Amino acid sequence: MLDLLFDAGFAREYGVVCGTDEAGRGPLAGPVVAAAVVLPEGLTIPGLDDSKKLTEKKREALYDVILREAAAYGIAESSPEEIDRINILAASLLAMRRAVEQVRRTIEPDIVLVDGNRPTEFGIPCRTVVKGDGISQSIAAASVLAKVTRDRLMTELDLRYPAYGFAGHKGYPTKEHKLAVYEFGPSPVHRRSFLSFLERDRDQLEKALREKREKEAAERPEDMP
Repeated sequence: MLDLLFDAGFAREYGVVCGTDEAGRGPLAGPVVAAAVVLPEGLTIPGLDDSKKLTEKKREALYDVILREAAAYGIAESSPEEIDRINILAASLLAMRRAVEQVRRTIEPDIVLVDGNRPTEFGIPCRTVVKGDGISQSIAAASVLAKVTRDRLMTELDLRYPAYGFAGHKGYPTKEHKLAVYEFGPSPVHRRSFLSFLERDRDQLEKALREKREKEAAERPEDMP
């Protein structure tokens, strides 16, 4: 449950509080997306919580509320290529910095609250907050913006690369997703550094693919080749 006085304590000590969080560190494909949010002092958003605890419908509704009520917000990403080049942690922090830079075009925060335990350099003070998306209202708001944005991006990518099922699993490493990567090869939006399972689990994947094709053949109408 959010502590509605948490951000207020930092506001009294520092001034303008900006919360930031990311979505998409674990998937095999797509960008990692970060958001940063400054909420007006005294604002309470009913129903807001860690995005992982909310239904998709609730996240979508809160997304619109946050965009409307925020004093400033930023949404940014790091690409699959950047993730492969600098690693997922560094790419996540890079996306956060980009999101905070967007906020600074509207409001200059006095402190940034970062979800997790890894600080980064924003050019202004920052504090890490472990499980902050369940404590800080501004971090929770950022988590919703990041999650909804990334889910929408993956749904769009599903239209471009329908073989992988991105709209359903959003790029996370489900059995179906791993099998699709093995069967069709990586798409241009897959993170190459996340695909070690292709070699490690080759025997299992080959067996699963064989069973899939046998099932498809058994279900095929007799008049089809």
